[in-house]
Amino acid sequence: MVDSRNLLSGYRRYLFGLIVLSFIAVISVAFGLADSDDFDIARREVLLRRVGHEVLLQSGDRTSRVLPVKKIAKDEYQIRFENNLTFQPDSLVNTTRRLLAKDPLTRDYIVNVVNRDDTSVAYGFAISGNKKDDIVACKGRKQPKASYMINIKFKPAGIITAKNGLLLGSLPFLAFVGFICLRSIKPRRTSADARSTDMLTLGSVLFDANNRKLVVDGKNIDLTGTESRLLLIFALSPNKTVERSRLQKEIWEDEGIIVGRSLDMFISKLRKKLECDPRIRIAVVRGKGYKLEING
Repeated sequence: MVDSRNLLSGYRRYLFGLIVLSFIAVISVAFGLADSDDFDIARREVLLRRVGHEVLLQSGDRTSRVLPVKKIAKDEYQIRFENNLTFQPDSLVNTTRRLLAKDPLTRDYIVNVVNRDDTSVAYGFAISGNKKDDIVACKGRKQPKASYMINIKFKPAGIITAKNGLLLGSLPFLAFVGFICLRSIKPRRTSADARSTDMLTLGSVLFDANNRKLVVDGKNIDLTGTESRLLLIFALSPNKTVERSRLQKEIWEDEGIIVGRSLDMFISKLRKKLECDPRIRIAVVRGKGYKLEING
């Protein structure tokens, strides 16, 4: 029989290993996401600078500079200009939407054009991942030349969603590793039984499972490994029906191959080797499996 304590100990070792592996995987993903965030934020700032550049070109200014993009809050940035400019609202909306569409983390954001002299909002609009939720007004009114700053506030859910997606994406991999670990320690009952069994008496036949042989009147009849495992299942349940599916599962499943004819072939070989005692026979139980019948 299977040593339950050893089996439990094995499960605990593999479970501990799986927990450690999961922890390492989560930490690795977390560090990877941190690096990815830094890169994506830097890329976003480049796109914002490009917005400022195109706004200047649309204003007819090809010489003055776009000042360094300034982060004024956690998810809010400010585009500043060296000189005064004018802008057309519809051009600003189209330019911003087109360029920020290249940022995979950007879905929802609010744009406010602020007059630097009195901090009043000269124009504003909101863009959503769902276009029907966009809020855009007064697109056709050209704004007078002034000292403007463009503030863009992003909805933080973009980065959070990306992180959650990567973390959730790692779960199937961890589940697969767990399945492999648990499957690798699935007990092979026949092998364990063979190690714990010395000699079994079947009528006048002695069955030495450890050494894979039958002893009849002092003579040895050798058994193959498969024959020995198969006979051991029968010997541990004499005169009881053993289902065909159980035999196939325990003998062949761990080897990755289940062939129906293989079972019939080994049953036939065992019958011939047990013919030395007419009181022993492996009988067919139709529709169910086989039975090792021992009479007397």
